[in-house]
Amino acid sequence: MLFTFQQDNDPKHPAKTMQEWLRDKSLNVLEWPSQSPDLNPIEHLWRDLKIAVQRHSPSNLTELERICREECEKLSKYSCLILQSCIEL
Repeated sequence: MLFTFQQDNDPKHPAKTMQEWLRDKSLNVLEWPSQSPDLNPIEHLWRDLKIAVQRHSPSNLTELERICREECEKLSKYSCLILQSCIEL
């Protein structure tokens, strides 16, 4: 049985020791753009949420949780529908 290994391109994956290990195990590795958020649709929503939360500059955990909840509610339904359609492809 032939397997193809896919990395998420975490910065430590291209390390020489990791590359040697993959070669020693004779694993096929899928070519993949480095840390490409457009290949993982949920990353767009996480980015939007992060930007919205940063605008409020929460000063403690309770505030952060409240702001996250509020901003999640505000996320565009259209954006969520687009995300859903990407996942269903």
